[in-house]
Amino acid sequence: MRFRDRRDAGEQLARELQTLAPSPATALAIPRGGVIVAEAIVQALGWPLDVVVPRKLRAPRNPELGIGAVTGDGTVYLDAGLARSLGVDDRYLREEITAQIAEIERRAAVYRSGRPAPDLRGRTAVLVDDGLATGATAIASVRMLRHMLAREVVLAIPVGPPDAVRRLEREADHVVCLLRPPTFMAVGEFYDDFTQTTDEEVVAALARAWRQVRAS
Repeated sequence: MRFRDRRDAGEQLARELQTLAPSPATALAIPRGGVIVAEAIVQALGWPLDVVVPRKLRAPRNPELGIGAVTGDGTVYLDAGLARSLGVDDRYLREEITAQIAEIERRAAVYRSGRPAPDLRGRTAVLVDDGLATGATAIASVRMLRHMLAREVVLAIPVGPPDAVRRLEREADHVVCLLRPPTFMAVGEFYDDFTQTTDEEVVAALARAWRQVRAS
């Protein structure tokens, strides 16, 4: 299986979610690419759409390597074994968390354009991304949604490696993953078009989704 693009992936996920995640539900997308996937879902199912903005915690002297993730409310997922092996100390970790939360707040303000964060109490929160790699940002995001008192948390992703999907199955109430390839190098290899999504596209997609909810 391959996906033409992120919209195609979202349309396929919507068919699976139609029976699994009943209303009232809210889709929470991980920017940037996850917003395009989620827009197709909410257009099909009529749900509200918002964002969760996690950030990777970068390893010292190797910013491309993630040792965990953090969300805007300070929820942290840390790969403790990896952090120990790299000699990450508490001071570095505190500074990295603080820096990433500041960037999260900046991005969330841009994406929401002044709109408040959603109230998830009593609702099903459907976390959406365009794919799963290590799962760190998804784990932190699921835990944040629980802190927001969502009734249940569903993770919806087009593709992810089996080990990462299993980790998320221990975190979320349900995981919808269309493709779990035993050989996995990168999310983009399962898309015909995996062009990078811009912040401008994210803002436009969220605005369309919010207009759809107001009109319904």
